[in-house]
Amino acid sequence: MGRTSLRRIIDHPDLELVGCYVYSADKAGRDAGELARRDPTGVIATDDIDAILALDADVVMHMPRITLPYDAMNANVARLLASGKNVISTAGFHYPPAQPDDHAAPLAAACAAGGVSLAGLGVNPGAIVERVTLAATGLCSRLDRIVINETVDASSMASPQFVFGLMGFGAAPDADITRGPLAAMYSALFSEVLYLAAAGLDDPVARIAPDHDVTIAPRTITLPAGTIAAGTVAATRWRWTATLTSGAEITLSILWTADPGLHPEDGRGHWTIDILGRPNIRLTVAIDEGDPAAPPSRALTDATVAVAIAGIPAVVAAPPGFFAYPAPPAFRARFPEHRR
Repeated sequence: MGRTSLRRIIDHPDLELVGCYVYSADKAGRDAGELARRDPTGVIATDDIDAILALDADVVMHMPRITLPYDAMNANVARLLASGKNVISTAGFHYPPAQPDDHAAPLAAACAAGGVSLAGLGVNPGAIVERVTLAATGLCSRLDRIVINETVDASSMASPQFVFGLMGFGAAPDADITRGPLAAMYSALFSEVLYLAAAGLDDPVARIAPDHDVTIAPRTITLPAGTIAAGTVAATRWRWTATLTSGAEITLSILWTADPGLHPEDGRGHWTIDILGRPNIRLTVAIDEGDPAAPPSRALTDATVAVAIAGIPAVVAAPPGFFAYPAPPAFRARFPEHRR
């Protein structure tokens, strides 16, 4: 994400790169253009956040890997905001009001102190549920249930830290990762999707119930990131159902797998969206790469960064605080003047 975003900023006619923060010491001290495989920019990458805080910048594109615990990035993001820089993140912060006050309040205070906005933008979270799905509900005269299924093929992913750490692959079955720190982190992250969608429907969340499961490797599976031994976790399905105040439900299910062949029932598309009511609406969303020689993950990376870059003008122009795109014309049981 970071390198793709760096390229898009360097190449963009309306953006000027003024700083580059890196998370590994071997990248510090190198020209940002070199890191992005572009011509030299004169901007030297640093791993000193104080150097970034001292810069005069309108917006920071915040694109680290998701961390454990979910709020581990909050302190540095709050410092960026308080220094007067808008922040657009692809690693969370999609709807901080969904979190407890001790999570959201310091971020809100930092926005106020810096006179800036904090936005979490991306594909999922960020667009599939909150924008695409909500827009489709506007075709309904009655809404009973929304079911969103995502399937991610991780068989070509090269990062061991991501595949074996954040995805949970290779874990022993008795570790029960569906109840541990990973489950807590993803519940915090994706609860923001559910709360933001519910706000767009003007139908608050009454409760959220998790229903996670794992798939055990029937054989040894070798990935670019490493080897998954037979009998260990080869896929994780993170799933939550939000029951709204009206009784309508939103189910969000995310399947990450080392081998899509283990899940023949999930072959309809990258995302499937089933909106049940009157009428029923079914959508399939695929984001793929036209170049067969390109890495399979490139298309989704490009799309995520595109959403974040496109949001820069709106985030910079927004009043201080938490930024979220207004919901598209979605299903509403009541007109605004008759809200609950």
